[in-house]
Amino acid sequence: MMRAFTQVDVFTDVPYRGNALAVVVDGEGLNTEEMQRFAAWTNLSETTFLLPPGTPEADYRVRIFTPSTELPFAGHPTLGSCHAWLEAGGVPLREGEIVQECGAGLVRVRRADGSLAFQAPPLVRSGPVDEPLVARIAEALGIGRGDIVDVEWADNGPGWVAVLLADADAVLALRPGTVPCGVGVAGPYPEGAECAYEVRAFFTLQGATAEDPVTGSLNASLAQWLLRTGRAKAPYVASQGTALGRSGRVHLSADAEGDVWVGGSVVTCVTGRVEL
Repeated sequence: MMRAFTQVDVFTDVPYRGNALAVVVDGEGLNTEEMQRFAAWTNLSETTFLLPPGTPEADYRVRIFTPSTELPFAGHPTLGSCHAWLEAGGVPLREGEIVQECGAGLVRVRRADGSLAFQAPPLVRSGPVDEPLVARIAEALGIGRGDIVDVEWADNGPGWVAVLLADADAVLALRPGTVPCGVGVAGPYPEGAECAYEVRAFFTLQGATAEDPVTGSLNASLAQWLLRTGRAKAPYVASQGTALGRSGRVHLSADAEGDVWVGGSVVTCVTGRVEL
């Protein structure tokens, strides 16, 4: 069966400078095995499938797959899927807000000024990291323990440990070995720069360390940590992907209730039909 398909670039307004996402716009009738097989074939960090909502509160439902497994939630697939749903003619139940249903539950997405932003999910793990793990992370990053300004669990699902370095240059200089877990590294730019922080995301894929170009879930949890500790002030912009030749821009803000919102631009790069 031929199905509508699109490939978008997330956290950029310039095609091919952000993080790519494949979206099967009509995923109804596909089983898990078929979805996983196609996600392995696209070989992108994530592929999503749009489905009718299973609850009256939601506008649509999405299933999110890496090449090897299904995820309950991920950041850039949330914005990219919402963009694809709207572009395909989706009409939200509420003006200015879209509600996405996914494995993690309902996720609110706001649309304003041509960009989208999702409400950061709560952390499932926070607080201190055991020193033996910190030492392993420092060794994997090729730095000394004393180079780490601060470190804390900032896990909203993928298992992130957040590491703060002295500055953005230190982040860009990293040449990591095999990381023991998902590691998100941030370092501040000088005051007055276009972006407040440079961010990099490392994880293990098939026994080797991989780097994600631009990571919504990590920036969500980093913002919750940096804002709570007073190291950042909302709103701010994070840069990610510089070391990979990308120029991702993630916009972080907080509302009156203290909820963090993670936003950015999405551009469509490929549209067509796929046999599934």
